[in-house]
Amino acid sequence: MTDKELPAGWECPTASAVRAAARRIQDRVHRTPVLRCAALDDLFGGRIFFKCENFQRIGAFKARGAMNAVWSLSDEEARRGVATHSSGNHGAAVALAARSRGISSWVVIPEDAPQVKRISVAREGGTVVPCSPGLAAREAGLAEVVADTGAVVIHPYDDDRVIAGQGTAALELLADVPGLDAILAPIGGGGLISGTAIIARDQNPAPEVIACEPAGADDAARSVAAGERVELERPDTIADGLRATIGLRNFAIVSSLVDEVVTVTDSAIAEAMRLVWERLRIVVEPSAAVPVAVLQQGAYKVRGGAIGIILTGGNVDLDRLPWSESATR
Repeated sequence: MTDKELPAGWECPTASAVRAAARRIQDRVHRTPVLRCAALDDLFGGRIFFKCENFQRIGAFKARGAMNAVWSLSDEEARRGVATHSSGNHGAAVALAARSRGISSWVVIPEDAPQVKRISVAREGGTVVPCSPGLAAREAGLAEVVADTGAVVIHPYDDDRVIAGQGTAALELLADVPGLDAILAPIGGGGLISGTAIIARDQNPAPEVIACEPAGADDAARSVAAGERVELERPDTIADGLRATIGLRNFAIVSSLVDEVVTVTDSAIAEAMRLVWERLRIVVEPSAAVPVAVLQQGAYKVRGGAIGIILTGGNVDLDRLPWSESATR
C-alpha cells in the first residue's frame, strides 16, 4: 500500500469485527465506567454521559486497539515483535500488549511528545526510539526500525484491527446507555472515531457521530470539506494526542459514516479540561477534553438530548498544565 491509496479490495470493518474484538480483549482491558454530573447536564442543556477511558489500562482508550491488534497476530508474526509510531498513548498501549504476549516492542516517539508518555512506554517494556516532530519523521523512523528488526507494524489508527478494538469503547457505552442521540469523540488519526461510527451505525436508531478536532490540527475537517485527504505539515495544538494526520482507512470511514467534524481552539480545550477536573473530579488530558469543549463552545447543540462523550485519556504532564499562561494559546 502506498501513502495515497487503500489496499486493493479493502472493505470497511464491520460491527461484527468490533464485537469479535470485544470478545478477544475482554480479559485484557478494563470495562470503564460511565459518569454523570448534574451541573454539566444543566450547563449543556441535556443528559451527558461520560465514558471514562482515562481509567483504562495505560490511562487511555488506546489499550483497546493495541490489545486487539497484538492478540490477532499469528504466533509466527508475534515472534518478530511489534513496532509503531506514536505521540505517546498508542505507544504505551502497544508496549503493554506486547508485554502481555511476551514479545518485543519498539515505539518511535517525536521529541515534542510529553515526557510522561515516553516514560509510560518505557515502563511497559517498550524500546523508545526518538524522532523529530512531524508525521514524515515518525514514518521514516518506523520504517528504519522495521528494516532493522523485522517487527510487525501496529499502525496507531490506519489498521483494521486497531479500528475494531477502539470501537469497543462505544460498544460498551451503547450497552450501558441505550438510546443515545449522539456520540462525540476526538479525532486525530481517526481510529477511535472510525470504530465508534461503525458500531453506532449498527444501532437502531443510530446516534449521530460527531468528530471533535483541535483547530490547530484540523486536517480531518479540511479533508472532509475538500473530499480528499489534506495533510498538515506541522499541526500545532496542546492536544498532543490529536496531531496525527487522518489515515487512509479512517478518512474513508469518516467520509461515509461520521455526521460532522467540528473544531475548537486550544483555549477552549484548556477551559474544558479544567471544567472536567472541577466538576467530575477526574483527571483528563487535553485530547480527551476536546468533545467537552465542543459542547461548552456550542459548536454542537445538545437540544435536550442524551449525549455520550468518550473521555479518551488521562495522561497529563502535571508540570505543564495547559491553562497556565505560558502553555495556553
